[in-house]
Amino acid sequence: MSAAPIETARRCDPAEWQARVALAACYRMVAQLGMDDLIYNHISARVPGRENEFLINPYGLLFDEITASSLVKIDIEGNILDDTTHTVNLAAFVIHAAIHKTGHDAACVLHTHSDASVAVSGQEKGLLPLSQFAMRFYDRQAFHDYEGVAIDLDEQARLVRDLGPHKVMLMRNHGILTVGRTPGEAFMLLYYFERAARIQLDMQAAAAAGAALVIPPHEVCERAARQFWELQGDILIPGEREWPALMRRLDRTDPSYRH
Repeated sequence: MSAAPIETARRCDPAEWQARVALAACYRMVAQLGMDDLIYNHISARVPGRENEFLINPYGLLFDEITASSLVKIDIEGNILDDTTHTVNLAAFVIHAAIHKTGHDAACVLHTHSDASVAVSGQEKGLLPLSQFAMRFYDRQAFHDYEGVAIDLDEQARLVRDLGPHKVMLMRNHGILTVGRTPGEAFMLLYYFERAARIQLDMQAAAAAGAALVIPPHEVCERAARQFWELQGDILIPGEREWPALMRRLDRTDPSYRH
């Protein structure tokens, strides 16, 4: 570990450093799956014990360059609280500050332009219940109409209004936003939504060639959704089981995110 990461770790309390490591890991995992977008897109996490402060990526770094010490700490007014030369993408601040300053259990907010999610965001009904992956989101996806690049502060109120109580929101013709109690939850919601969206696009392509699509009845879709969200069976908070395994894999392949 270089001197800069050591110094950052010393300045942080242990809870903040742990949050930094988890958030940096989330960036790396999104990059590994090819769901990043060069230096754009953003994932943020509240600083533990600091409701009005959050960590976010420095503008100009690729997702696979993000480390725990490179993350920038800002407040919900946009003030940079770290001693850093890095800046923060204005759209990142507008979107993430809007969600973090609400009463939503948004410990982590993730926004990407992942291909399949963008494609589905332009469809009137968004994600359809065409696979078990999609059932988690049945009647549980929010929609926010496209207003241009999200750099106007007055859009914040509409982002919050449109998200409502949901943990997943399709930003029409733009991308997806997921909200988690942990980076693991926000990441797994993105992962499962993207899988479902890709399957939907494949099925729609088959339908265009003449195949008939089968959509289970409402009662079945709702029952499946409740099984996911009410944590029936052995299902835990999304990411609670997968996250440690994903962290172990990341540590085997490239543990530099911990620096």
